[in-house]
Amino acid sequence: MNILHMKYAVEVARAGSINKASETLLIAQPNLSRSIKELESDLGITIFDRSAKGMLLTPEGEEFIGYAKSILSQIDSVEKMYKNGIPIKQHFSVSVPRATYISEAFAQFSKAIDAESAKIFYKETNSSRTIKNVLSNDYKLGIVRYAENYDKYFKSMFEDKGLSYETVSEFHYVVVAHKDSPLSKPEEIHFSDLENLIEIAHADPYVPSLSAAQVKKEELPDNISRRIFVFERASQFDLLSENKNTFMWLSPLSRRILERYGLIQLECPDNKKIYKDVLIHRNDYTLTELDKKFITEVCLSKRKCL
Repeated sequence: MNILHMKYAVEVARAGSINKASETLLIAQPNLSRSIKELESDLGITIFDRSAKGMLLTPEGEEFIGYAKSILSQIDSVEKMYKNGIPIKQHFSVSVPRATYISEAFAQFSKAIDAESAKIFYKETNSSRTIKNVLSNDYKLGIVRYAENYDKYFKSMFEDKGLSYETVSEFHYVVVAHKDSPLSKPEEIHFSDLENLIEIAHADPYVPSLSAAQVKKEELPDNISRRIFVFERASQFDLLSENKNTFMWLSPLSRRILERYGLIQLECPDNKKIYKDVLIHRNDYTLTELDKKFITEVCLSKRKCL
């Protein structure tokens, strides 16, 4: 297999067409097309579906491009490692749920970045996107959040897709609200106490095999008539801290965050659903020292918050 042809395939996948890729690679279109066909012939698979819309990856092609990116990245690292005068960069990337205990762990982890040159990527998103990010090799680590009743589904999917997995934490959601919220008065919170308030909710929950509407119905109690769906975690906290009539279901927060935003968190015995945060990475990926430091900080932060 020709490594150069592999580079061509990755660029065609990125560009989505032979024409655009040839311009970037400065290669004649017929030669580029021939190289892709030779690569497919060598591998015995079809990497791209050719259509009027361009070059679309087949399922086999998606898997191959993921491996190709990993291989090319390693080749690039080896080349840089042995070039004099070029510092070796520290690389770290992780895709995670919008969880405060994880973001606080990342803040502590950032203190371990001591090399002269480093490239660090931290992305907060839903479970579906995290899985895609790790499979495509855009992110080396991921933390996936899901309800415990979907445990078998997710573990089976991880194994089918060649992902290693390890449970980071298990928890119940708590109710988070303004310190002067009506919820601060009752000794015990129930679903009925939330009916007249506005719920702040994640805008993109993810449950396998369900539509978005079904997901929201299953994940959230039906007795709430007013909801604001927000993607970004800082905006969620801003709403909670400014509007006394809002609340949100969250994994437990640290005392420092509660005090910073003027919030309280309350247990609700009606909500017995258990959630899991699970660390994932590709089976062919070896954890780096930076990865291990991040995982350690996540475990330490979990003990403080959860």
